[in-house]
Amino acid sequence: MALRFRKSVTLAPGIRMNFSRGGLSWSLGPRGASVGIGKRGTYLNAGLPGTGLSFRQRLDSGSSASGRSSVSRGEQAPIGVTVGVEDDGTLTFRDSLGNVLSSELVAATKRQQGESLRDLMQQRCDEINAQIEALGTLHLHSPRPTDRPSYRPIPFEAPQPNQPTPKRPSWLRRLFGGAAEVEQENARAEAAYREACGRWTREKEAHQAAEQTRQHLMRQAVGGNIHAMEVFLETALSDIAWPRETLVSFELQEGGVRLVFDVDLPEIEDMPTKTAVVPQRGYKLSVKDLSATKLQQLYAGHVHSISFRLIAEAFALLPTVEVVVLSAYTQRVDPSTGHDADQYLLSVRVQRSQWGFINFGALESIDVIDALDRFDLRRAMTKQGAFKAIEPF
Repeated sequence: MALRFRKSVTLAPGIRMNFSRGGLSWSLGPRGASVGIGKRGTYLNAGLPGTGLSFRQRLDSGSSASGRSSVSRGEQAPIGVTVGVEDDGTLTFRDSLGNVLSSELVAATKRQQGESLRDLMQQRCDEINAQIEALGTLHLHSPRPTDRPSYRPIPFEAPQPNQPTPKRPSWLRRLFGGAAEVEQENARAEAAYREACGRWTREKEAHQAAEQTRQHLMRQAVGGNIHAMEVFLETALSDIAWPRETLVSFELQEGGVRLVFDVDLPEIEDMPTKTAVVPQRGYKLSVKDLSATKLQQLYAGHVHSISFRLIAEAFALLPTVEVVVLSAYTQRVDPSTGHDADQYLLSVRVQRSQWGFINFGALESIDVIDALDRFDLRRAMTKQGAFKAIEPF
């Protein structure tokens, strides 16, 4: 997924970049007193605040203008610089109109804003690498099987409308018959206030009713009501921020004791393919493509991280579930027909008693691929992370 990051860079305090008919110039110093550096020389600019008048005198030793001064009105408009990082790591520099900046202006921006530019590169680098890191760390947020869902009320945070203060007509309005208009304005404000109060009250009541429903649903789910368990689990899974599109279907069996997951995995073609590094020198982000082996290993880690997280959520959210069976598949071209067909990559069956042996306090030290090997697992995968189709449970 290609991302573009753009940022407007403001020059250091007291430094302004200007365009005029004479070309590009830098203004150093606060408004009212500054030193201008342009292709025609260096000038002292002094202004009288509030008058629009400014005094200008050349400071360098140019023979044609030495000692000259002038008084003018207004000042040159500052030009904003927009810096972007392209997909290949190249920085682009444009003005506020979208025009590409000259090499001289780019060089000046790098000198003046080197630290900000490197911060921008680091931010873009982190964004690229975060896409990869998120794929293999989904299981790190897995709840413990001993965690029990507890109701935590969500407060109603909409502020209550403020009652308007009635306006009083001035003596001029009272004298010339304008008091009635003020009264009408007060009546309209009061009516709007009552309408807002009614809307706020209805929203609060709807929120409280939804909270009561949620609390009741949670209690029923924990108690083993099948319908409540299905709704509760579906709601919880939909709240998870999946790094890539993942479609999950499930079925509760044997009175809520057994849960079967069927997971439509993201495709390996949907995996991010690039990593980035900020170079110690220069202003081009180093962006590299992942090798085919690295991409396979990344995908394998993501598949197992998804599976681990789903199993953990099931055992934590539904206390009556004792067995979880999860089967995960993807779409691949069937060589016999040439059409896409579902191919299962792994299928695992886990008992709650077995799941409890995992140390959920040290998930960072767990190899999520090896973790599923402890259970009844069907998987045909090479050391390089390449999957072969299997027959699921």
